[in-house]
Amino acid sequence: MRTDRSRIPFFYGDNSPHPGSAKPEFTNRCYLVFMKNILVIVFSFVWVCSFAQVKPLGPLPTKQQLQWHEKEFYLFVHFGPNTFTEKEWGDGKEDPSAFNPSGLDCAQWVRIARQAGAKGIILTAKHHDGFCLWPSKHSTHTVRESKWMNGKGDVVKALSEACKKAGLEMGIYISPWDRNHPDYGTPAYNDVYIATMKELLTQYGKYFELWWDGANGEGPNGKKQVYDFRRFQDSALKWQPQLVIFSDIGPHIRWCGNERGFIGNTNWNLLDTAGFQRGHGAPPTDTLNRGNVYGKNWIPAEADVSIRPGWFYHASEDSKVKSAEALFNLYLHSVGNGGNLLLNVPPDRSGRFHAADSAALVNFRKLREQAFAKDLLSGAAVHTTDRNKSNLKHITDHRNNTYWAAEAESNAGLSFTLPARQKINAVALEEMISLGQRVISFTIEAEANGVFRKVFEGTTIGRKKIAVFPETETKQLRVTFTGAKAAPVIRGISAYHFGM
Repeated sequence: MRTDRSRIPFFYGDNSPHPGSAKPEFTNRCYLVFMKNILVIVFSFVWVCSFAQVKPLGPLPTKQQLQWHEKEFYLFVHFGPNTFTEKEWGDGKEDPSAFNPSGLDCAQWVRIARQAGAKGIILTAKHHDGFCLWPSKHSTHTVRESKWMNGKGDVVKALSEACKKAGLEMGIYISPWDRNHPDYGTPAYNDVYIATMKELLTQYGKYFELWWDGANGEGPNGKKQVYDFRRFQDSALKWQPQLVIFSDIGPHIRWCGNERGFIGNTNWNLLDTAGFQRGHGAPPTDTLNRGNVYGKNWIPAEADVSIRPGWFYHASEDSKVKSAEALFNLYLHSVGNGGNLLLNVPPDRSGRFHAADSAALVNFRKLREQAFAKDLLSGAAVHTTDRNKSNLKHITDHRNNTYWAAEAESNAGLSFTLPARQKINAVALEEMISLGQRVISFTIEAEANGVFRKVFEGTTIGRKKIAVFPETETKQLRVTFTGAKAAPVIRGISAYHFGM
C-alpha cells in the first residue's frame, strides 16, 4: 500500500505541523530556522574535523592526571610532635602531650594558601613517628592522647572544613612507616594501615592527592615492614577513585629525585616501572628527574621542597625562610620544566603559619603575576613553515582546549611578528598533552637587525616549558621543533619580559 505523504505532518523549527495554507512570513521564518540549524551542524562538523586528524600518541594521561597538571602549585604541611620537640624524624617514643598548639588556625593556612595562589594543601596526617593528627581508632598515639583540646581535637577535620569553606582542595599524606605501632614489622600492620586509610578516606571528604614516601625503617620491635602497596592502592582507589597517588614510582605521580624543588630541563612525563618496587629498588634519581623518553606509563614529576631548611617548624630557622625570588626560581625549574611544585610550609607551635613564611608566599604570587601579566605575543601575526596553516590562531588564544597540530615530525617552524619591538627574556610553550608528549627538541630564535640568532635550545616541553634566556629586543620570534616522536601538537606559546 502506498503511503499518502500528504497525511504525514512536517514539523518546522517551532514544532508546528505544516499548515495547509501557511502564510509567507511563517514559511520564511521556518526556512531561516532550518538553514540556521544546518549551518550549526556544518560548522560543528568542520570544527571537529579540524581536530580529528590528530592521532593520540600514547601513553596518555588520565582525566585525573590532566586535572592535576593544571594545578601547578600547592602546599605541603608538616605538623606534629616534631614541631614541639625540634626533631625532623620522631622516633615514635614521644609523649603525645608534646603536641599542644596554642591556637590552631587552619583557616589561616587556607587563607595564606589562597593568597599565594596555591591550588590545594596536602597535610601530613601521620608522619614516621606514627602520631595521628586525627583520633584514629587503630592507634594509641594520636591527638586523642594529647593535652590539646583535652583530647577532643582533630586537625584533619579542622583543615578539611576550612578547605571546603574556602573552596580549596585538600590532599593527605599517610606515612606507611610507623615507629610507634606495635604491629609494625608484621603482616598484621598492613591491615592496620588500610584501616587507618579508610578512616581518612571515608570520613573527611574528597582529596585530590594521596602522598606516599618510600621511607621504610625499623619499628618499635626492631623489624621492617613488607608493605603491601598493591592492596593499599586498590583500597584507596576503591574509596576515592578520583585520587592521584604519589610515590617514588607512582602509580600516578612520581618523585622528581630530589628535595630541592628542581625538575630536569629534560622531563618526560613517562616512566618505566617494570622491575621496580615502591619504597626500595626505585629507578636512579636521574631517571626519576628526567623520566623515560619511551616510557610505558604516564607518571609525571612532582617537585617537593620546603620553604625552610627543615620540613617541620624550628624557631631557629625563622631567618632562613626562602625569599619570594628564590621561590620564583623554584617555580621556573619545576612548573617551568613541565611538572608541579609542592611547597612545604610548616606551622609554628601556635598552629599558624609564621609571618616570615606568609610574607614570602604572598610576595611569591606577586612576582608570578607581574612576570606573566603581559603576553608580548598578544596581537602578533603567526605564520608557519609547516603544511598545516589552519588553527594558527589557537597558539596565542590562551585556551586550554584548543591547539595547532603540525604535519611534519621535525623542523616544523612557527614565526611570530609582534606589533612593535619588545624586550623579551622568556617564552612559555605548552603541548596538548591529552594527545601525548611529542617534542624531543626545539630552538627559539630572535631577530635583530634583520638576522635571526638562537637565544634558547631546549629539549622537552610537556604541559609547560618556560624557556628563560638573556634579554633581547626584537619584533620577530621563531620557534622550530627540531625533533619529535610524532608531529607536534601545540596548545600555546607566549612571550614575556620579567626581572630575574
